[in-house]
Amino acid sequence: MVTRYDRLKQIQRLDPERDFLEIYRLTVTYEFPWDITRALEFALYRTYAVPSIGRLLAQTAELTERPQKRYDDTALLLDAVVEHGFDSEMGRTAIRRINRMHRSYDISNDDMRYVLCTFVVTPKRWLDAYGWRKLSDHELRAFAAYYRALGAHMGISDVPQTYGDFERTLDSYEAENFGWDQGGRQVSDATFALMGSWYPAALAPVVRKAGLALLDDSLLRAFRYERPGPVARGLTRGVLRLRGRAVRLLPPRTTAHYARQNPEIKGYPDGYDIAGLGTFPTPGARGCPVPHGRPVGTPGE
Repeated sequence: MVTRYDRLKQIQRLDPERDFLEIYRLTVTYEFPWDITRALEFALYRTYAVPSIGRLLAQTAELTERPQKRYDDTALLLDAVVEHGFDSEMGRTAIRRINRMHRSYDISNDDMRYVLCTFVVTPKRWLDAYGWRKLSDHELRAFAAYYRALGAHMGISDVPQTYGDFERTLDSYEAENFGWDQGGRQVSDATFALMGSWYPAALAPVVRKAGLALLDDSLLRAFRYERPGPVARGLTRGVLRLRGRAVRLLPPRTTAHYARQNPEIKGYPDGYDIAGLGTFPTPGARGCPVPHGRPVGTPGE
């Protein structure tokens, strides 16, 4: 019989530098599928507080006018790499799509590197607070290696090497760059509206309040939200901690759960083609409102 910590023992028998994909896949799809989904949602949300990122996302209108499609496509493209690997046809197609979309805009390497850092640091911090266990050092090393590989495939330079490097880079970038921008606030509000749409309409205000209660003070200041009261914060965070304790008592998963199986993915009931996900912006057309510094489709793999 498989016990609660047997998969962690399996992970610890692997090499985090050589077997990082297998470790990452086991951790994300067996140990913490729900938590990692929430953590990556908040990872991307954090990036809106960097004005250059929030403003661009508002200009493209993808998150304000087509938020469900943007959510689905982002999750499915990242999920394809997790499920199939960097060297698979589906993984390479997903990375190619990500690169072509990003290279349609003038996005600085610093911003790209920061977004990558959120994918490493936010899950660790989420699980420290709300998970049924914390990530092991083995897993943190594998997470860093996985996102170093993703960064290399995306053509991002000066990618941090260790988890500590990712964390220091994220914290310093946020301290220097978080700030108010109307576009960032619009994207933030649209994200809360999207999350509220996943539940009965009467619960949408509750979802928004719960989301605000999870934000740290730096995000609240950047978006100019009123600080939630201690009761709202305590209740929301307490419920998540209780959930983590309850999950610890459950039997371990016996099958992998990928992001494509999440109920929040709603736009493709009849299936999807990885090559058709995302946007196909054209210079000067709506959806591509900023100047280009690099040609579309520049190789990044």
